[in-house]
Amino acid sequence: MTEPPRTATQHAFIALAPPDEAKVELAHALSPAYAAYPDLRWNRIEDWHITLAFLGELPVQAVQRLRAPLADLAAASSPLELALLGGGHFDERVLWSGIEGDLDGLHELADTVRARVKDCGIAFVERPLRPHLTLARARRSDTASITAATACLDGFTGRPWRTERLHLVGSTERGHPGPRRYQDVDAWPLAAGQRRPDPKPPQAAPREQRGGSGSALTPPQPHAP
Repeated sequence: MTEPPRTATQHAFIALAPPDEAKVELAHALSPAYAAYPDLRWNRIEDWHITLAFLGELPVQAVQRLRAPLADLAAASSPLELALLGGGHFDERVLWSGIEGDLDGLHELADTVRARVKDCGIAFVERPLRPHLTLARARRSDTASITAATACLDGFTGRPWRTERLHLVGSTERGHPGPRRYQDVDAWPLAAGQRRPDPKPPQAAPREQRGGSGSALTPPQPHAP
């Protein structure tokens, strides 16, 4: 008996992305870690992002169904004032850089995004928002490198920047070995005209083990997030 064709699926998430200048500034601070720990699974700089909602594996048609609602949401949302701050790690396995600035606005935007996804009839596992950029992952036998690399970001504080676009991101077809690769399905300007009020005094996030300063612009072995 012939099996029915499998429905095409892709992993998807909704995110914000720092501007290139902020990424270059952070990559410069990371250059000692790139040189000292080349065996970490470094994320590609162009893939650095702040996840607002991770949707997991969805039918491609479901991902496409989000485009119009997210476009409307972005048009009604204001840019946020954020900055990159220091670094830390999750369970000695994942190296991250934190976020400061308008965290209240960031949580509000994430809540709105998640509600809009649910309104589209798309189920996903909700996790607490911990704003950060994932930078690298350790191989199972080398957790010490992550904690050491965290020290390269001690004292790092990036310049403030504005979030310009809301990104719907999906995995590409898996015709290659190794990690999944991702690209924008679409992206929309945050176009609600008026800036938000000045953010409250900076708050660091996420609140796990922290570290955070250093100086080259590309990881030695780039990987997808």
